[in-house]
Amino acid sequence: MTEPRTIAQQILAAHGVDDVSPGSYGLARVDLVMANDVSGSVALREFDRIGAERVFDPERVALFADHFAPAKDVRSAEMIARLRRFARTQNITHYWEAGSTANAGIEHTVLPEEGLIAPGDFIPGGDSHTCTYGAFGAFGTGVGSTDIASALALGEMWVRVPQSIAVRYEGERSPWVTGKDLILAYIARVGVAGATYAALEFEGPVIDGLNVDERMALCNMAVEAGAKTGIVAADDTTLQWLSDKVTDRALEPVRADPGAEYAARLDISVDGMPPLVAQPASPGNVVEIDAARGVHVDQVYVGNCSNGTITDLRQLCRVLAGRRVAGGTRLIVVPASQRVLRQALSEGLIATIVEAGGAVSAPTCGACFGGHMGILAGGEVAVTTTNRNFRGRMGHPDSSVYLGNAYVAGAAAVTGELVNPAEVVGA
Repeated sequence: MTEPRTIAQQILAAHGVDDVSPGSYGLARVDLVMANDVSGSVALREFDRIGAERVFDPERVALFADHFAPAKDVRSAEMIARLRRFARTQNITHYWEAGSTANAGIEHTVLPEEGLIAPGDFIPGGDSHTCTYGAFGAFGTGVGSTDIASALALGEMWVRVPQSIAVRYEGERSPWVTGKDLILAYIARVGVAGATYAALEFEGPVIDGLNVDERMALCNMAVEAGAKTGIVAADDTTLQWLSDKVTDRALEPVRADPGAEYAARLDISVDGMPPLVAQPASPGNVVEIDAARGVHVDQVYVGNCSNGTITDLRQLCRVLAGRRVAGGTRLIVVPASQRVLRQALSEGLIATIVEAGGAVSAPTCGACFGGHMGILAGGEVAVTTTNRNFRGRMGHPDSSVYLGNAYVAGAAAVTGELVNPAEVVGA
């Protein structure tokens, strides 16, 4: 009889890891391997160097041109071209690039939309925010490009079993508090290394009330606390969202066994919690919005794999409706996928953004990591819905980035400064 297991332990055991006690090592079969134009450049070089000729299964490989796409210069164009050629020569059909594939976009948004993520899956990805897939009850984790190379060739990879930490949210959240605030509240409590190499399991009535988009925002930033992954157990909300997308297999939620052992348990109350922001230059430098009130904002950026969903655009437009972007401030909005963009067009959200004076980009990771489409100059301040605000992350090392939810971003766009969105909307 096996010992009671956490969600992470159950998933790894189901993928061939014999000993799932925390700290042990084992070979895990992968359900899908993901790489992008940045991580793929190194991974494909290593794939050749180890003598691999074919990927283990072209139907279980996903490649994205999303970080530097559309290409900003010759070097980025060559990186994307190499990824494109590899997909073609390896007969990989799961390839997305803005401008050539109808449902392109940012990897962590597109894969669930395409029905390629399901509860219980194990997905290594060449991007640190692969933990986003935990929103669907899966074990997604970012790994290095050399690990991606071997997984592409073999369909399995070595893993160290993480300890698990249970994080429970209770109380009643205000209308302006989102999944973004919940993860910022956790990071504020434990710091950016408080969950190093752990699997975070998010639970409680507040989590049950989140929609899928907000769960993605929550799990996406688990890595900002040092975690290996973040997971929300699949429930009716998950299954309903996936039901018309995952059509090739049964959806089987994975839940922790009663009595499973956790390295730690943490309870967080959202009663009375206002929107939160992470001040420069760390996702752990979290304060309530009023503590940063009045900071002048040069740029507002709404997008990225954590908060570029249709939910985020609706939240943004709730604040923007009937208002204009403040003088001296610019608003850049980047839907996370073409599907999100089409939905936003059909709901009139894009019109609201443009009428307010905002600019809308094709789906791309772009400015989030300082690549393109919104780079900051020296001395500039940005409010962004992205997931990192390290020094120089979005451009000049003397620029400053504040992280917040889409309501906060909208309020900053129309006032030109950090302010509680309730003050702008009057609710």
